[in-house]
Amino acid sequence: MYEDKTLTCKECGQTFVFTAGEQEFYAERGFQNEPQRCKACRDARKNAARAPREYFTAVCAACGGEAKVPFEPKSDRPVYCSDCFARIRENNNN
Repeated sequence: MYEDKTLTCKECGQTFVFTAGEQEFYAERGFQNEPQRCKACRDARKNAARAPREYFTAVCAACGGEAKVPFEPKSDRPVYCSDCFARIRENNNN
């Protein structure tokens, strides 16, 4: 029913393929317009609209090392570094 189409990105001018699978996805969602930008330009546009994430530094409650977290730590809850958090999560899932 659908066939791959070669389109030209309106942002960078490069050609890209609008695959049959993507066309089917668009049709299922009721999208009527074909994409006008290639994947790289769509991703760059999405990321440009996003505010940079702010990180906070805390002391890991398990190992005492430095933990950088994307939220402001509160004194009533423990904060873990990435390694300790992964270890705790793995132990809880077993």
